[in-house]
Amino acid sequence: MDLPLLELFFPGVRTTAPAIARHPAQLVGNTPVLWIDEPFDPPGRGFFAKLEGANPGGIKDRPGLHMVREARRRGELAPGAPVVESSSGTLGLGLALAGLTYGHPVTVVSDPGMEPAVVRLLTSLGARVEQVAAPHPEGGWQQARREKVGELLDRAPGAYCPDQYHNPDNVAAYRPLATELIAQLGRIDVLVAAVGTGGHSAGTAAVLRESFPGLTVIGVDAVGSTIFGQPARARLMRGLGSSIYPTNVDYSAFAEVHWVGPAEAVWACRRLARRHRVSGGWSVGAVALVAGWVARMVPAGARVAAIFPDGPHRYLETVYNDAWCREHDLLDHAPPTEPDEIIEPDARVVTRWTRCTRVRDPLGRDRAPLDDRAGAGAR
Repeated sequence: MDLPLLELFFPGVRTTAPAIARHPAQLVGNTPVLWIDEPFDPPGRGFFAKLEGANPGGIKDRPGLHMVREARRRGELAPGAPVVESSSGTLGLGLALAGLTYGHPVTVVSDPGMEPAVVRLLTSLGARVEQVAAPHPEGGWQQARREKVGELLDRAPGAYCPDQYHNPDNVAAYRPLATELIAQLGRIDVLVAAVGTGGHSAGTAAVLRESFPGLTVIGVDAVGSTIFGQPARARLMRGLGSSIYPTNVDYSAFAEVHWVGPAEAVWACRRLARRHRVSGGWSVGAVALVAGWVARMVPAGARVAAIFPDGPHRYLETVYNDAWCREHDLLDHAPPTEPDEIIEPDARVVTRWTRCTRVRDPLGRDRAPLDDRAGAGAR
């Protein structure tokens, strides 16, 4: 499709060539939107996918840069001081970019589930990677990583932890993403977003609601995640879900939540790649599966936007590796056309794609206003 025709069929999509970047941080943002239909939806139905994998390191380039910049502005991060954070990979890439941009050494604390390719990539980008050896008995790998971060901070006075799970700067970083979507699509009726730290779902939804008060927000979680009230269990899927309760999750924003299993996400990732030549990791597959279902359910003409947080490259030895997928029994399991449903988030333990229209904070917390939580990431 040539550029004038692209603008005709998809008003608001920018087709002009970007300016030349003088620094890699200038490559972050203004990511494209792609229309996704078959095999998730019949002709005439579909959703708009915001391709955050077009950022140098993925969606978390945005909060990586923003959290470090704001910490420096407030004086919480001194020039040249170390940055230490827990990450399964994508935020680590964003912090490596922030370290390069602002002149800070970066240490990423991860676990054996981090793909070897990502460890090598982070190291090549100048970050130091430390891996914990065993999961925490209650909080799993995430809590074990956070405790290791605490140890490293105690040994390095002046070091800063962005604390992506609880730092409101993580949420605020996504205002540009929302304004880009408004410029690209003009109107948005439904937003479908994966939930991990809660940052991009909360930040994007809050800004979109300023323009579209009737916006419906649908959260996508992983089976085995505890965020929405399920018991924490071992998870293959990384990048969405959690074994702790991030305060950045805005439970009041969601109309419903869907849990997706790894085999279902693998199916969706591979179908995206085959049909549309764009795909990503676990979050992308899970979001695509749910967004396709939503696009079939909403009235004709409603605009469904879905956020694809990353690209496929770090998952070549997992999601896109037949041998690895067979080892974990993830192939030849086409998902059903409809999700299971439960009335309460904790009605039963879910093991496959399941939907719940009752969303509540499992700890019964009231979400504090953003300003009241400012600076929560500092240490």
